[in-house]
Amino acid sequence: MGEGRTIVNGLADFGLSSQWKYQLVFAPHLAQLPTMQQPNRDPSMEAILLAKPDVVLTMHRASVDLLEQNSIPTIFLAWREPEDVKACIALLGDIFHKPVVAERYRRYFDDTLARVTAKVGGLPISSRPTVLYFHPETVAQPRLIAEWWIPAAGGISVTNDGRSAENRTFSLEQVILWDPDVLMVTTPKDVITVYADPTFRQLKAAKHERVYVAPVGAHTWAHRTAEQPLTVLWTAKTLYPALFVDLDLTAEVKAFYRDFFGHDLTDAQIAEILSGTL
Repeated sequence: MGEGRTIVNGLADFGLSSQWKYQLVFAPHLAQLPTMQQPNRDPSMEAILLAKPDVVLTMHRASVDLLEQNSIPTIFLAWREPEDVKACIALLGDIFHKPVVAERYRRYFDDTLARVTAKVGGLPISSRPTVLYFHPETVAQPRLIAEWWIPAAGGISVTNDGRSAENRTFSLEQVILWDPDVLMVTTPKDVITVYADPTFRQLKAAKHERVYVAPVGAHTWAHRTAEQPLTVLWTAKTLYPALFVDLDLTAEVKAFYRDFFGHDLTDAQIAEILSGTL
């Protein structure tokens, strides 16, 4: 929305690691602001009251009642499905009186998905790769929205059983039974874990070296983020490099951050984001 300077809270403690460095690239002033979230994700009420925000935006449902009890206008951003992403951006467009920006984002979102669907939509199920997005150390799939972006990019998510829970755990035996063609993880350490573990090394994905780290920009692309259209582009090109040989992912990502984040990133920065190695 071009309103980054209106943010009055700094990063939470977990956001101070190198993985979240682009938060400070996009909004450098956050480094000088106080943290307003406790380690357990509860709000730090004293800091919030001192800041006197006009509104608090939160994805932490348990905080809403506490904030409102202290007469702080609060908006809960329920962000689980892809349509929620566009709805939240539309809401921010209303809050900041920027409906044109919200509509531009909606068009980009829909157009990007249409471009991918045009290439992968007609592929038979039998030719689509099976994908497991997970944390190897906990043997869990951490985000429900992955059950959307994997099939949107033409893959078959092995954990997609109609679940509604945000997190799903499973056994090593189940992973072996799935034997996915592709593994997607969130950190470079996860890749090391996969190739070092004798169970995971049995999988087709490991044997064919198809283990990939999700990009990280403002947020991990595989999680709930305004970068969700980029998630689908990256996944589609990763799963079907021949189909998307003409897709210049560096140019796409650079244009996205310029148009929606107001930042001209260098090719080196784009490469870092796409590598997921922060």
